[in-house]
Amino acid sequence: MRVYSETDTGLVRRSNQDACDAGIFPDGSAWAVVCDGMGGARAGDIASAVAVENIRNGLTGIWEKEGEDIRSVMLSAIQNANAAVYDMAKENSELYGMGTTVVAAVVIGGVAHVAHAGDSRAYMILPDGIRQITVDHSMVQEMVNSGRLTEKEALRHPHRNIITRALGVWSELKVDYAQHEFPQGAILLLCSDGLTNYADTQEIYRLSQTVPANRFAAELVQLAREGGGGDNITAAVVENRLAGL
Repeated sequence: MRVYSETDTGLVRRSNQDACDAGIFPDGSAWAVVCDGMGGARAGDIASAVAVENIRNGLTGIWEKEGEDIRSVMLSAIQNANAAVYDMAKENSELYGMGTTVVAAVVIGGVAHVAHAGDSRAYMILPDGIRQITVDHSMVQEMVNSGRLTEKEALRHPHRNIITRALGVWSELKVDYAQHEFPQGAILLLCSDGLTNYADTQEIYRLSQTVPANRFAAELVQLAREGGGGDNITAAVVENRLAGL
């Protein structure tokens, strides 16, 4: 198991409100988290950074406590991060309204455990294709679900950046959680919408099959920059591929 992450300001934004981290636990399991902050340049920076720090610290319970339920640990870590960001915004008027998306994953025993809120995404990439394994919590996704928009129309809709869930905005946060098989040869990609808004899904798949593992996250950032780079770009990758691929 290998993990890599990369974040970039992009070509338009003055600051990077994304934050990410990824690593390998002592038992060999992998973890990753991506957050995309909002609420003004400084506030967005703070929201995403505080969220990532709290989630990273919370996830240590997965291997420190024998028999700990992975779902419970992940959801607890995210809820604690929600409380930390929410309380900070309440105490400082300059930070009022800040929040962040979150997508987090733990990969252990051939299973990817994924939790998310907002429109940062997770993709499962296998040798034969790519599929999105999270559903955006956004206005346009609700319109797609109700049949008012097609998937193609949603890509260019003027309200595509309006999200319906965000960490730190409310005292309570509903988080989606799911498990997915993670076989040999699989790649789990977590990313902010700065990647998916400027890089085609099939381009992401083709890149995954042609670049070395240690370059994939960085090449994804470059792909989004070449596609316009109109937002901060972040990718975190967990790979279960043979060395050299």
